[in-house]
Amino acid sequence: MILFPPAKINLGLRVSGKRTDGYHELESLMLQLPWCDILEIVPQEKFAFTCSGIEIPGDPDSNLCTRAYRLLQQQYKLPPVSIHLHKNIPMGAGLGGGSADGTYTLLILNRLFDLGLSADKLRSYALELGSDCPLFVENMPQLATGRGEILEPFPIKTDGLYIHLLNPGIHVSTKDAFDALELGQQPFSIREILQKPIPQWKDQLKNDFETTVFVKHPEIKDLKAKIYENGALYAAMSGSGSTLFGIYDQKPVPLFPESAKIMEKIVLL
Repeated sequence: MILFPPAKINLGLRVSGKRTDGYHELESLMLQLPWCDILEIVPQEKFAFTCSGIEIPGDPDSNLCTRAYRLLQQQYKLPPVSIHLHKNIPMGAGLGGGSADGTYTLLILNRLFDLGLSADKLRSYALELGSDCPLFVENMPQLATGRGEILEPFPIKTDGLYIHLLNPGIHVSTKDAFDALELGQQPFSIREILQKPIPQWKDQLKNDFETTVFVKHPEIKDLKAKIYENGALYAAMSGSGSTLFGIYDQKPVPLFPESAKIMEKIVLL
């Protein structure tokens, strides 16, 4: 069985405080994009995890796809499978690709072995993999609160809009980004801002991580300025970075068509 785990962007990201469980309290609108990895899982005599596309560093046993399989295998005594992941979405880029891969492993296994798991149960298992994994159980815009696990469908008009993504290949440590934050700086609720026309988001809809990431990596800040110069209605960093995106009402002109250092992707919503 083959499914296509999508990337996501954050429309606003407000971190209001640290919780007693060590996580942070946040608010963000999560929007999935039609830009995907490719995930195939088939029954096999012996478990195997392989990958292609963008190189995935680290131990395969720590990959979220492997962890997702082990989680359900322990609960439901699943037979061995072969997992192949073709990676298109860059890692450590604030696009949620790894989280989508892990959650879509749960979705495939649920269908492949007729486990009958409800969306709520799948979200519960996904949360064991990571705070933003539950987002990918269902493909719709969702307002995330709590540590990111409290999800509320949030209607937002995106038809006909273009998303222009730029990733400069700079790895931003999520832990370091959280540690450097000044908490609770945004005066407006993201829920309130998103009800306004997109051109009004520029001065109100903020990603709290930009303040510290832009200081450490001014070249990321410069890319955001270039997106606005290119005619974007709104531009921001996604997650803790380093990917930036712009929202356009017509197809934008690529900024770095010949660059080997900057990943550039334009998608139609």
